[in-house]
Amino acid sequence: MTTSQVLHGDCGEVLKTFAAGSVNLIVTSPPYADRRKSTYGGIAPEHYVEWFLPRSAEFFRVLADDGSFVLNIKEKAENGERHTYVLELILALRRQGWLWTEEYIWHKRNCYPGKWPNRFRDAWERCLHFTKQRRFKMNQEAVMVPMGDWADARLKRLGKNDVVRFDSQVSSGFGKNIANWLDRPMAYPTNVLHLATECSNKNHSAAFPQALPEWFIKLFSDPGDTVLDPFVGSGTTLKAARELGRNGIGIDLSREYCDMAEARSEPFAYNLEAELSE
Repeated sequence: MTTSQVLHGDCGEVLKTFAAGSVNLIVTSPPYADRRKSTYGGIAPEHYVEWFLPRSAEFFRVLADDGSFVLNIKEKAENGERHTYVLELILALRRQGWLWTEEYIWHKRNCYPGKWPNRFRDAWERCLHFTKQRRFKMNQEAVMVPMGDWADARLKRLGKNDVVRFDSQVSSGFGKNIANWLDRPMAYPTNVLHLATECSNKNHSAAFPQALPEWFIKLFSDPGDTVLDPFVGSGTTLKAARELGRNGIGIDLSREYCDMAEARSEPFAYNLEAELSE
């Protein structure tokens, strides 16, 4: 039986009580710069890296060697240009020992409309994938997508020279046999996730859709593994973890969000003894 647990406090302090390597996957969306001021103080972009690194050091310690850390974040626009704090954070995390393995893009299919003088509306966010080593747990078959009628509509119309593409004379290795895909019902996805922004919880200002953590949980963990969200918010990651047969641990500085996560993550084990004083 899987369990869900929420701990109230600053994740940087709470995680100090965890054993090293006790978590298989971290999926989280921390407060963005200058956001959620009433809860997290609205960290200024100039101080964001300084604020984040002590917490990510604990993420690194508690994550299993073959685990993954997925960070959903987006830089803000300030004074007519994009701020660089996310780019600075990526470089700082690499210096901390993380490998920046991949970057996935969450395409918001129904992003908010609007008009700005020097840019268009934001329709995507970063999902940065960090690991501790080059070999890590990854279940690619768990997120395969149906081929649909693509093979019938496109591949079967190709000529002979297109269907069978031989390697070049210089043996570059770029030659592919497209005929291998003609009878396949499933294909591997791209690193762009097309998901709507709606979510079942309307009481949290920064909740992501459940399909987002679900996708990464399927990809980077196995049933029975432990999934951590150190900025648990409304508990979307915990709910996804429980429904996929994983153990979930959430941490949040807000008592309100802890209660919200509890309501969404039953059956539930709430650890009052681990609560830290505010």
